[in-house]
Amino acid sequence: MTTTAQVQTNDVLRAVRIGMQLSQDEFANGLRKTGKELGEPNDASKRLVQRWESGQTRTCRPLYARALQRFTGRPIEALGFALAVPAARVHEDGTGGHDMDAAASGVAEASGTPETAPEAQAVTYSGIWLSRYEFYSSGRDAAYEGKHHVLVVHRGNRLTAESLPGASSNPGSPLHLDLTADRNIVTGSWIEQTAGDGYYRGARYHGAIQMLIEPTGRRMAGKWVGFGKDFDVNTGPWELRLLDTSTSKATVERYSRPPE
Repeated sequence: MTTTAQVQTNDVLRAVRIGMQLSQDEFANGLRKTGKELGEPNDASKRLVQRWESGQTRTCRPLYARALQRFTGRPIEALGFALAVPAARVHEDGTGGHDMDAAASGVAEASGTPETAPEAQAVTYSGIWLSRYEFYSSGRDAAYEGKHHVLVVHRGNRLTAESLPGASSNPGSPLHLDLTADRNIVTGSWIEQTAGDGYYRGARYHGAIQMLIEPTGRRMAGKWVGFGKDFDVNTGPWELRLLDTSTSKATVERYSRPPE
């Protein structure tokens, strides 16, 4: 008996697009314009964006990857695509030795553990949330907090959060969370790209996060962990507070501003 593998939707890319307040057609148009600016014209279409978001197409060609990165301002690994790993082959280097290089044909998708079918979704955490975390800056010898308005997309047991444009207490620092919910426990990873003209000069930070969901379903609180510049492990509190259960374009526009 054969079984059909479950298609994994790309909720990350969908959340980024909605956060940019763009329809699928507008998103595709933006990719085509970006391709021309890069000197690499592409044929991005609404249908292609639909295939990406539905999970029918899990990888993208380098041509589209470069356009996506420029257009969204996020690295391709933070846009929900399966990373491709080139197969390797051995060839003689002409001096009696051997070298390794990437195979010219075929790429192998990064392997991972098989996903189990998600539990039935009784509640949804989709909506606009206020994300707030605290961290200590050793360079400035002071404690700070980072706040973002984020759009959360909840499907199955996965939660994807993307900061809205212009909705950060640190201008130009987009935030991404990729989470898995197991009853009232949320576990996952975070990535923040700091502003190029800010104190951290465009450095990209990432780490792990775990939070508990309060019975009301309107607040998640826990801790983050990540590496500092001296390879020490840092940690601090992180919470999400629900602001609005709507994900409409009007709601996204209303929260596309720095948190108070």
